Amino acid sequence: MLDLSKYKGIVFDMDGTLIDSMGSHATAWQQTCDSFGIPYDREYIHSLGGVPTREIAKLLNEKYGLNCDLDGVAKKKRDAWLALDDNLTIIPDTFEVMQRYQGKLKMGVGTGSERTNAIRMLTETGLLDRLETVVTSSDVTQGKPHGETFLTVAKNMGLTANECVVFEDTKIGKQAAENAGMDCIMVINGKIQLP
Repeated sequence: MLDLSKYKGIVFDMDGTLIDSMGSHATAWQQTCDSFGIPYDREYIHSLGGVPTREIAKLLNEKYGLNCDLDGVAKKKRDAWLALDDNLTIIPDTFEVMQRYQGKLKMGVGTGSERTNAIRMLTETGLLDRLETVVTSSDVTQGKPHGETFLTVAKNMGLTANECVVFEDTKIGKQAAENAGMDCIMVINGKIQLP
């Protein structure tokens, strides 16, 4: 049993941590890479979970020595993902934590998704009403692995970094939590990894 009583707030990543949407993101990236002639490496793309789409496009250009239009790649990926009309499902392990600490600890989401997508997903899954704040890639100047996303969530909840714990599913997200000065609990394949 996970005891979070030493914290005042929980910061959840969204994709792959609260909502099982990583599969549809992978498919959308594959379609995008194919249309731009970018080699598709599923493991590499997954390792960048939480990084804003435009930033991933920049990293792919650097990795493969390409010069693809960053905004064009980001738009294609967003359109491909929205067209998948994925059936969003809540990840049971983290939802259980959310339910257990509802009303006891403040809760927010810090995600690399764009604001419109994040709000849509959180609304469709009924999670939005449970949150104090949602901070997206649209709300920060520096995305993950920088700590700004998580620090902004804490600030919006009226808390300091050391009063919060982050739930994340990627190494980059964990790095962002560490860069924000927050403890991090990993969620691997939908399962909470006890520290």
